[in-house]
Amino acid sequence: MVVVLMGYMGSGKSTIGKGLATVLSYKSLDLDSYISEKELASIPEIFKQKGEIYFRKKETFYLNEILSSEDNIILSLGGGTPCYGKNLSVLLNNDKIKLFYLKLSIPLLTKRLFSEIEKRPVISHLKTEDELTEFIGKHLFERTQYYNEAHYTINTDHKMQQDVIEDILMCLI
Repeated sequence: MVVVLMGYMGSGKSTIGKGLATVLSYKSLDLDSYISEKELASIPEIFKQKGEIYFRKKETFYLNEILSSEDNIILSLGGGTPCYGKNLSVLLNNDKIKLFYLKLSIPLLTKRLFSEIEKRPVISHLKTEDELTEFIGKHLFERTQYYNEAHYTINTDHKMQQDVIEDILMCLI
């Protein structure tokens, strides 16, 4: 089985993925980290040197590579992964995949992301929390239609990591 976590950047996909993998004794993979390893460059470097279109093509390629594995995996996607190409269709039309949307409110996303804004190429140009909040709102408006296609939605507002993991485990039973 492959448990896939999707949601906006900063929603906790990587952190929850690692914890869930430990509980289930599954392999934990973060798609952005996987891409960085394969491309020998960080995501910001890939965006800067080769552009977003190159990155999105590689993202789809490596997503399919991971999904072809026979391992039990917890896979944390990048925030935009389900919104490009046929990625969402691939995730929804594979019987071995359970797809979860980790939903976090805009104010909490802003709080988390503002402190690490320079590490995130999509938002690194923003200067204030108000600009970030507006950007997240517009971006989420565009992406929510994709996120809402998940098999399960887990609201993560004000929840501890263990509580979110338990919510996911309850859906897997």
